[in-house]
Amino acid sequence: MKPNDGQMNEWITREEDLPEDALLLDGLPEDDGATDDSAPRYEHFRYVADRNQSLLRIDRFLTDRMANVSRNRIQLAAEAGCILVDGKPVKSNYRVKPQEVVSIVMSRPRYEMDILPEDIPLNIVYEDADLLVVNKPAGLVVHPGHGNYTGTLVNALAYYLREDPQFDPADPAVGLVHRIDKDTSGLLVVAKRPEAKTSLGLQFFRKTTRRQYMAMVWGVVKDDGGRIEGNVGRDPRDRLQMTVFPDGEQGKPAVTHYQVRQRLGYVTLVECRLETGRTHQIRVHMKWIGHPVFNDARYGGDRILKGQPFSRYRQFVQRCFEACPRQALHAQTLGFVHPATGRELFFDSELPADMQQLIDRWHQYVLTN
Repeated sequence: MKPNDGQMNEWITREEDLPEDALLLDGLPEDDGATDDSAPRYEHFRYVADRNQSLLRIDRFLTDRMANVSRNRIQLAAEAGCILVDGKPVKSNYRVKPQEVVSIVMSRPRYEMDILPEDIPLNIVYEDADLLVVNKPAGLVVHPGHGNYTGTLVNALAYYLREDPQFDPADPAVGLVHRIDKDTSGLLVVAKRPEAKTSLGLQFFRKTTRRQYMAMVWGVVKDDGGRIEGNVGRDPRDRLQMTVFPDGEQGKPAVTHYQVRQRLGYVTLVECRLETGRTHQIRVHMKWIGHPVFNDARYGGDRILKGQPFSRYRQFVQRCFEACPRQALHAQTLGFVHPATGRELFFDSELPADMQQLIDRWHQYVLTN
């Protein structure tokens, strides 16, 4: 992707400062999330005010210098802490003074790659002139990045929309509005027009979208439903993981609501509704309350955490790991207001075959033991 001033659009879509889902492009963050304050920041744009610069609000200052970037997007970037003056975050009403250095930072380096169209099958559940909704399979990386420069959902979209003269896969003013992890399956919305991305990004930022996930977790969840609240940020001991900071002094506020859908012996099927969208939020929150997502290798769910110490049981669990060889997490529902018509849209997807097989195996285990 060739960097351009349109990258300001990415700030309004960060599930992970601004919303996965948005997080957001890892610049979209993984698994509905935003990057945390402790993560490194990379400078994308830099401007030095003239010696004779009159006092001018920073949103106006940047709007005058960046093509195709609205004042509203700049204000959102400031709210997310992405706009610095002499190295310190400022709000959108800050007035720029002569010779001050204004920089725009993000949680990842600028992209220096082209997006190559690739004929990768897509499961499109809805499409119109403004947007489309995709049901992403587990194993498909959302966006090109370190170690995954091809074979991603973005490459697939570049091919699918190759005949659309208004869709440029290298332009962040369009495309993914949020994201989910490689090994999480489920629904994603893609903007085909800049106006649609702006509107949808604001809905994620203002928490007015509806997102529900199905997750198989270890253990017997005591309550039928509940609310998990705890700041989520990068683990200082392992930068590849996120963790919960219950004292609220680090990370970003995060809230997950859950409802038990099935009790299956030593595991529980839960429905999780995101109130916020932080990186790995569901996975981290469920681990924090003692119920890691089943077969989640990053957060310890790929070990036998509950059950009997018998070889027959161990063999059964191993077969379950093989049946669903990834974290058992699916973005099942997605709702938002259509950016052009104002009509509320709601999409629901079936559980993928691997998760359904996992549920069936545990259901049979409960019946026969």
